[in-house]
Amino acid sequence: MAKRDYYEILGIGKNATEEEIKKAYRKMAMKHHPDRNPDSKDAESKFKEAKEAYEMLSDDSKRAAYDRYGHAGVDPNAAGMGAGGAGAAGFGDAFGDIFGEIFGGGGARRGGGPQVYRGSDLRFSMDITLEQAAAGFETDVRVPSWENCEVCKGSGAKPGTTPISCRTCGGAGAVRMQQGFFSVQQTCPKCHGSGKEISDPCVSCDGVGRTRKNKTLQVKIPAGIDDGMQIRVSGNGEPGINGGPPGDLFVEIHLKEHKIFQRENDDLICQVTIPFTLAALGGTTQVPTLNGKVDMTIPEGTQSGKRFRLRAKGIKGVRSAYPGDLHCHIVVETPVKLTDDQKELLRKFESSLNEQGARHSPESKSWTDRVKAFFS
Repeated sequence: MAKRDYYEILGIGKNATEEEIKKAYRKMAMKHHPDRNPDSKDAESKFKEAKEAYEMLSDDSKRAAYDRYGHAGVDPNAAGMGAGGAGAAGFGDAFGDIFGEIFGGGGARRGGGPQVYRGSDLRFSMDITLEQAAAGFETDVRVPSWENCEVCKGSGAKPGTTPISCRTCGGAGAVRMQQGFFSVQQTCPKCHGSGKEISDPCVSCDGVGRTRKNKTLQVKIPAGIDDGMQIRVSGNGEPGINGGPPGDLFVEIHLKEHKIFQRENDDLICQVTIPFTLAALGGTTQVPTLNGKVDMTIPEGTQSGKRFRLRAKGIKGVRSAYPGDLHCHIVVETPVKLTDDQKELLRKFESSLNEQGARHSPESKSWTDRVKAFFS
């Protein structure tokens, strides 16, 4: 029977990160573990299948070979991997890493020598205007960073002294504990994964080997970005430990409140206030857009609350093929601070309306009828 695709087994995409692979495998292992399903051959088969997929995809070289050649690229018989190839590792090696992280491993890699750790991710919150979000722009971001200590040259030891191999883990950076069926690998509590002991630490960096600095990065904000979206700047997070890869920088975008527009996905919403004469007689009025003013036709007899849509006057989102629309909500303004002459004109106008019944006020007539029906 042909083997299933490793990515399909774990339910992940081919661009999945190392952390996503671990998370997917942990979920599958917990679900199909033989101890949880003692009488299920199907669960046992799926557990072994997930274990093999994890072993291949968690190893960068094996994953690269699999991505290029498929199962043939990681077959020990076809690729000359020998006894050290896929499936040869014990259960503790593959499963211990996952549970080692749960019990304090903190993301250590497998293999001998000091434990290698990926650097932590950094997050930076940025407030931008709606106009900037629509057009996109480039900006400088100042983020914290680390550099090797100039005094100890990164060793962490006082100049003139050298670190020694950790006596607890023998320089491996991790200790392995047997807990029933599980062989659990934990970070060494003595050296915290570095594999070395420093008896006389550097006074400049307190034995860390690094000092905190600040660096400035240029970040490109794509046009159409929306509130809450993140921009990933790979490799610009905290540096790794013991040669591990650096983390990433995530710039989280927050839109400032706009004086005129509200944004809903790619659409914009604004309130347009017009005089009651324009609402009654009809005509045109100018409305704002992000690209300047445009004329909008107001039909005769327009009521307050009416909404007009101006197509393609919204924002073109980062994943959209076309821009959204501008929705204009009409508010008919009642005049205030009228003069005596203006009030008299309005009374005459009201009298002329009343002479012709409900012809000019259908909404009022409908409302009056509903109120009468309610109380009758």
